[in-house]
Amino acid sequence: MIGPILGPVLGGWLTDNYNWRWVFLVNLPVGVICALIMLRYMPKTDTLQRKFDMFGFALLAIALGALQLFLDRGQQEDWLSSWEIRIELGFAIAASWMFVVHMITAREPLFDRALFKDRNFATALLFMAVTGVLLLAGLALLPPLLQNLYGYSVLQSGFLTAPRGVGTLISMLLAGRLTGKIDSRILVGIGVALMGISLWMMTGFALDQPSRPVIMSGIVQGLGLGLIFVPLQSLAFETLAPMMRTTAAALLNLSRNIGGSIGIAVVSAQLVRMTQVAHADIASTITEQTIPTADPTLLQTIAPGGSTAIAMINAEATRQAVFIAYLDDFKLMMLVTFAVLPLLLLMKKGQQGKGEKPAMAMD
Repeated sequence: MIGPILGPVLGGWLTDNYNWRWVFLVNLPVGVICALIMLRYMPKTDTLQRKFDMFGFALLAIALGALQLFLDRGQQEDWLSSWEIRIELGFAIAASWMFVVHMITAREPLFDRALFKDRNFATALLFMAVTGVLLLAGLALLPPLLQNLYGYSVLQSGFLTAPRGVGTLISMLLAGRLTGKIDSRILVGIGVALMGISLWMMTGFALDQPSRPVIMSGIVQGLGLGLIFVPLQSLAFETLAPMMRTTAAALLNLSRNIGGSIGIAVVSAQLVRMTQVAHADIASTITEQTIPTADPTLLQTIAPGGSTAIAMINAEATRQAVFIAYLDDFKLMMLVTFAVLPLLLLMKKGQQGKGEKPAMAMD
């Protein structure tokens, strides 16, 4: 819980004082220390011996690798106009289809098929994918907006995004107390609603605003995230047998990462596209007759030799167009957030929420 608070600030400080690569390298010693501590102090648990499905694992690896390359390189290669992107998409679709068929027909598939027959868990996978879209796509959009359009430094943008971690800290503590006492679906619904409200607040950003709207929307978004993660995992695991929970946890994380990759690719492509559309709309209204209404002093420089004024006008039009594109992205994410709410109707109330604790749900 401390990570989301300190992460943006530490990342900004490392980028400002050293190099952006240290944002990734700093995780290496922390990961090594954590692994050593877990090996030394975590108790051993009973394991379920299963034959490893190498063929299924290879299909899944090819599908995810090709999908990641497709999403990462699609924008810079102009998507399906590039043969590289077409090939990567083809591999992703073919390997995914073969993996699904293999999962259905194999005697011992990579994942237990019973996992996907559980309605709560299957719905939680979709929910977690959408949460990944909102979480990682939001992280990809906000810092460039703060740095490029508002003029904040990397460290300052880290401080402005840190309040979201504070909101997450508070709501995760509350969710931990309330899970089991209140229907988890209600908590998840409140969390999704708060996420949508925070994105609605972000659609009201202005170019000349102070930092307060950014901080307030971040806190509301953090409150929503905390109320989603804890109850959603409770709902996903309540109806699963204990032997399936380790694999289920891995699948939930995988679903969130895939959703995040898709979300970042979509909002990035949408940002470029809507910037072009908005710039064309703005530029179509700029003529020698309309310029004086915006700034009369520019009229004197529009005559021959007034290229500087034209460049200034184009730069401002581009700046306004980029900002409009960011607002359009926030609006798109808001619509996706509210659209996912009906998925809660597919989930059934966990037995722990009824005051019972069946044997299959006990550790």
